[in-house]
Amino acid sequence: MFSRSRVLQFGLLAWLTAVWVALWGAVTPANVLGGLLVGSLVIWLMPLPRVPVSGRVHPLSVLALLALTVYYAVEASVQVAWLAIRPAPPPDAGVLRVDTAIKSDLVLVLFADVINLTPGTMVLEVNTLHRSLYVHVLDLSSASAAAKFYDSTHRLERMFIRAFERESEWREPQLVSGRES
Repeated sequence: MFSRSRVLQFGLLAWLTAVWVALWGAVTPANVLGGLLVGSLVIWLMPLPRVPVSGRVHPLSVLALLALTVYYAVEASVQVAWLAIRPAPPPDAGVLRVDTAIKSDLVLVLFADVINLTPGTMVLEVNTLHRSLYVHVLDLSSASAAAKFYDSTHRLERMFIRAFERESEWREPQLVSGRES
């Protein structure tokens, strides 16, 4: 039937076409055709590198991860808004190192992306060799604020592992001559 890579290419083409149509602001046959053409050229001229993937996706755990992500985003938004309007000097900010147990580069990047989506935090560096992130945190005015950041980050990390990298299903992905084995 269709290989996994072919399905991913069709998905990427559909995404690029949707972005093209959204940029033009109207769904017309010409915009859809133009999006398919531009998307095909992008895929052909600038192919993405193969990313080794292992493990399985667990839908219920992904839903729990999404719920936790939304909760953290709302909670952080309220905290950042309060820091912006409160009658006090700005809080002390800083950079913290977050060591992770995440094994896959792809899942590590997704984890960093979710941290970036949380107001008041920004990943400055992803160290794939040591499996750690360096994160700028807006409010480090107390030891409890740093501890709260670490607690929420490690809880989020556990949810990522539960959703994508359960130990019983993990095997180190192998690349053989540019292809997944």
